[in-house]
Amino acid sequence: MILEQFDFNKNAIINPLDIIKQQKDFPEIAVSCFSHVTLNRLVKELNGVQIATLGNANITIPIYKVSYKNLEVAIFMSCVGAPGCVAVLEEVFALGVQKVILFGTCGVLDAKIKDCAIIIPNSAVRDEGTSFHYAPPSEEICVNKKYQDEFIEVLNSHNCGYTVGKVWTTDACYRETHDKVNRRKENDCICVDMECSAVAALAHFRGKDIFQFFYAADNLDSEKWDERSISNSANVLEKDRIALLAMEMTLKVNNAVK
Repeated sequence: MILEQFDFNKNAIINPLDIIKQQKDFPEIAVSCFSHVTLNRLVKELNGVQIATLGNANITIPIYKVSYKNLEVAIFMSCVGAPGCVAVLEEVFALGVQKVILFGTCGVLDAKIKDCAIIIPNSAVRDEGTSFHYAPPSEEICVNKKYQDEFIEVLNSHNCGYTVGKVWTTDACYRETHDKVNRRKENDCICVDMECSAVAALAHFRGKDIFQFFYAADNLDSEKWDERSISNSANVLEKDRIALLAMEMTLKVNNAVK
């Protein structure tokens, strides 16, 4: 298999710093999500100021700076899907960011997990291609080695419940069949997403800190798909509260022992 041909060389033909110039005094901590609705509401609430722009042939990604309880934080929207998400994070690191809090939706493989409930992944099944360019072949990869305890402190201080468990990361959202879901459930996966394993591999490879968490969206643990509040426009106030948890986490990450 071609994905077994891992190359440990960190110097590629094209590197992020070949096209991105590091910016002086760029915030070292960033928060990112996958919803333009959540991002725009966060930018408005915190009076964000645009400080950079990333993009490619068909998308533009503005990066904003906000002050949250006197801490300067960069916020931006990540691309859905492992390849785009990792490429943008590579460029964000090139700008000067060192630590990222990344949050977004996931599909649940356990119907008992309620809509918008918080899930903390501690391991990810690598059913995507990007991670294999950042880490040697394996079925799973460790997620959130750092900061899990700090995030749980944030959740407890806000009286917010949570579930810790394994996520199934896949490239193909329209190929999540009943048989595949059942196999992943037998392998102790509690949810499914499209980026987590690749982002974890990137963090390990580049030596950066990325803390990832989900809020439960659609339910795949039934005979018929239940979309719940997967739409960006659904349950907006609850998603605002979840964005606040991410911002609170920046304070924990900033104060953590390096």
